[in-house]
Amino acid sequence: MDELYGKNEILAYFKEVPELSPVLDEIEREYNSPSYGLNKLYIKFMTFFKEDMAVRERLSALIQAAVELTTQEASDWEYVSARIYLVQFGRILNAELNRHGLKSFYDKVAYLTGENLYGSYILDNYSEDELNRYEAYIDHTRDRLFNYSGLELVLNRYVIHSRENVPLETPQEMFLGIAMHLAMLEKVDRDGWVKEFYDMLSTLKVTMATPTLSNARKPYHQLSSCFIDTVPDSLDGIYRSIDSFAKISKFGGGMGLYFGKVRAAGSSIRGFKGAAGGVIRWIKLANDTAVAVDQLGMRQGAVAVYLDVWHKDLPEFLMLKTNNGDDRMKAHDVFPAVCYPDLFWRQAKEDIESDWYLMCPHEILTVMGWALEDCWGDLWEERYLKCVNDERIHKRVVPIKDIIRLVLKSAVETGTPFTFNRDAVNNSNPNSHKGIIYCSNLCTEIAQNMSAVEQVEQSVKTVDGETVVVTVTKPGDFVVCNLASLSLGKIDVNSQRRNNRAGPKCSTCA
Repeated sequence: MDELYGKNEILAYFKEVPELSPVLDEIEREYNSPSYGLNKLYIKFMTFFKEDMAVRERLSALIQAAVELTTQEASDWEYVSARIYLVQFGRILNAELNRHGLKSFYDKVAYLTGENLYGSYILDNYSEDELNRYEAYIDHTRDRLFNYSGLELVLNRYVIHSRENVPLETPQEMFLGIAMHLAMLEKVDRDGWVKEFYDMLSTLKVTMATPTLSNARKPYHQLSSCFIDTVPDSLDGIYRSIDSFAKISKFGGGMGLYFGKVRAAGSSIRGFKGAAGGVIRWIKLANDTAVAVDQLGMRQGAVAVYLDVWHKDLPEFLMLKTNNGDDRMKAHDVFPAVCYPDLFWRQAKEDIESDWYLMCPHEILTVMGWALEDCWGDLWEERYLKCVNDERIHKRVVPIKDIIRLVLKSAVETGTPFTFNRDAVNNSNPNSHKGIIYCSNLCTEIAQNMSAVEQVEQSVKTVDGETVVVTVTKPGDFVVCNLASLSLGKIDVNSQRRNNRAGPKCSTCA
């Protein structure tokens, strides 16, 4: 069979796209095997082709043809389709850059800064000469490391687009912009650190989380991934936590919300018995906020909601995401998680037929004068048993095996709840003298002291002749984490480490 069969036939439909020919040559050279013959691509392409297709539609059909040729045995078609996708992307990008007369990297950064798509702090901290030097670091051949799925994600979600949704930077320029942001405050060998960060990112040895990829170099540069808040048992406090979650989600962060302090359904409000609606209604607000305030318009907001295994609303909580029951008591877009003390598992192991007692934290605080959720370990067990034996505190008695059955049922149907073993975490907490860890976050990797935001005072004042209301709050311990991933398959562990060379460590990593 003629080796060129397929290539010439394909190019006959893309005379307006001369940049496609060298890409097809590369594909023939690099994937020299019958499984990746361009004849296969041509045949598949013709199943999509229609005579009235525009050039862009033909390119999309050629990309789709390569994608559909991808199988477990011929997985590299994902890389072939990415190469062709880059041709289509490059045509769109170059047309837009030519329209604005943008030639150099500095020209582009200056233009994007003027459009408020790049943060002004980049040009405030880097000179034109520096940006011209950094442009030489860019290696567009590294785009070939992307498969189609990865490239599509980067081009659609992370590279900067105009307000008309037209791309304005390449993946490599995106990596360089992020590298400049991360190295911005370095005092020694900043050029070296820009290149080091760029090389790590562009060779896909390190990948950053969405907030960093999306926001580094941009005006709203919130780079952190996950946050945790302690939801207070008050109307103002609950809505303050929801407001905090909305603002975090707006700029790409996820949230863990601890609802263990919120009073249970049927509890009292200002002494009126049975007035409280319980935690489920408030969790539904978090659920709807996650949907409404999507992360940068790129993905749905994400929130994990935590509740103690002894909380009175636990059975309803465990059914939040299941498909049966009252839909008004559902929250399908949150990630439920349960906090367990060691006593629960010990009792389940030693006497599965025994009862477990569910109580309202507000009622415990009112009757006993202390919050059961504020302690752990032996002190928690002692206080839990005091509450169980105190007739003034109402209990919801459930066999412990039924709770485990509900947990397993939910896990099978929904993949949740997550598990947080609070005693184990707090027992390992090096800062236990300064607080308590109530819960974790979406990824369940954070373990830091937590405390709620508190309103200190609210006063009415006159400012410039106008009456204003001034609210003073104490920030509490609002926990945050920053995520990145190492791709060990792309890292040569035997190569010399940067930290072994002479000179100071990067202040970001030190």
